[in-house]
Amino acid sequence: MKARVKWVDGMAFMAEADSGHGLVMDGAPEIGGRNAGPRPMEMVLMGLGGCTAIDVMMILGKQRQPVEDCWIELSAERAEVKAPKVFTHIHTRYVVVGKGLDPNKVERAVNLSADKYCSVSAMLRDSVELTHDFEVREPEL
Repeated sequence: MKARVKWVDGMAFMAEADSGHGLVMDGAPEIGGRNAGPRPMEMVLMGLGGCTAIDVMMILGKQRQPVEDCWIELSAERAEVKAPKVFTHIHTRYVVVGKGLDPNKVERAVNLSADKYCSVSAMLRDSVELTHDFEVREPEL
């Protein structure tokens, strides 16, 4: 896997992956950015969310669970030192919506992703405290 990150101007950079997909990353105005895209550390957090969301949806699909909606809410704490301000704790909350979902199967899917399948979690696990919980909701009428 490869990626390329190219400076645009100020603190804005264009990132492009092997797949051909790209996005703009930018810094905060106080460091010369224009707030034109997510910060690199936000990308790490979003990457974790995307990775585990794909796992959970694949597992629930194999379990034939009637998922109607799913989202992942992530919150991170960072070191208070000047630099590097690494993540020290990330909490991931899974919200899965569907009529008649089995909470035990949702819990199993979440745990399998967090403990076994999510590559991003595996990379972060040794340096960041990772916690998670989940919620199963019936669809609103």
